[in-house]
Amino acid sequence: MAGSDAHRDRDIDWGAIEASPEFQELVTRRRSFVLPATIFFLTWYMAFIVLAAYAEGFMSERVHEGLTVGYCLALTQFLMVLVLGVMYLRRSAKVYDPLAKKAVERYTETGTR
Repeated sequence: MAGSDAHRDRDIDWGAIEASPEFQELVTRRRSFVLPATIFFLTWYMAFIVLAAYAEGFMSERVHEGLTVGYCLALTQFLMVLVLGVMYLRRSAKVYDPLAKKAVERYTETGTR
């Protein structure tokens, strides 16, 4: 069974799929979300690190009882990962998956193998 899968994969023209307009649109659309989201998150994270290093007074201010600004900002890191992950999953279901399906359908329709 594994041999038949390997044989089938050798028959796929990956270069033709990569060059197809549908696949190129998929890559462009994904990149237009992933790159800004990554830059935003890394900026958010590095700002936290810089504040922790250079704004000790601000970060140690108490918000409520033992909860400090630093802890609140640290917790937003987890929240940010969750929000960006959910945003990506929703966009994937609505935009990326249909584009990937179109690319596969075009490949199977043209019979390029």
